[in-house]
Amino acid sequence: MNPLDRSIQIRGLTKEYKKGVPVLKGIDLDIPGDGITAIIGPSGTGKSTLIRCINRLIDPTAGQILFQGQDLAKLSGVPLREARRRIGMVFQEYNLVERLTVMENVLTGRLGYVSAFRAWLRKFPQDDIDEAFALLDAVGLGNFVNQRADGLSGGQRQRVGIARAIMQRPEILLADEPTSSLDPKTSVEIMEIMAEMAGTRNIPIIVNIHNVALAKRFCQRMIGMTGGKVVFNGSPAELTDDHLKEIYGGEDWLE
Repeated sequence: MNPLDRSIQIRGLTKEYKKGVPVLKGIDLDIPGDGITAIIGPSGTGKSTLIRCINRLIDPTAGQILFQGQDLAKLSGVPLREARRRIGMVFQEYNLVERLTVMENVLTGRLGYVSAFRAWLRKFPQDDIDEAFALLDAVGLGNFVNQRADGLSGGQRQRVGIARAIMQRPEILLADEPTSSLDPKTSVEIMEIMAEMAGTRNIPIIVNIHNVALAKRFCQRMIGMTGGKVVFNGSPAELTDDHLKEIYGGEDWLE
């Protein structure tokens, strides 16, 4: 296993929620181990399912997900928990603990590394606390350390979510529609933060995103899905209107 290789190889990935009705239809995909990769496509085409199969929030029906010498699709128990430590996740719905402060939410990113007793007492190592302060400064929330999560705006919540995910010190970061609930200005700010994290911390990011223009602006590779299959895999410059018609269907929505 090469710990520096953060690429993912997906082979024959299939997911059926209902037997005989696949949402993912034998996906074969190589995802680079650097930069930001965007997954685009219409609602219901399997983008979120693909993201969530990678970190096993959803169990695949068949296929392989190869990452750092392991097939994530076959892991269970302790090996799966250890693999999940290396995979950060940013959620569309934020998934914060509303009654906890911003700092406490960020520190939950270290729960996989401290004992349950220390976590219950909220006793984290000083190095972790120092890193959490630095991350909150980096995402623009240095003055919100003691603010409860339920008092934050959507954009602020997503900044906390990003800081929490980076607090895991992940080898790779997944983001499931991180901007879909946000206004255009805040969406750009969130993508800027993730791009900064991908660059300065050398963390590859896979983001499922609806906004094609935003994806083209910030991502180095784009994967287009439709009907549970990959129909485009290339750079933003290679994505043409014809590709977009194939991905989304029709052309009336194109400007």
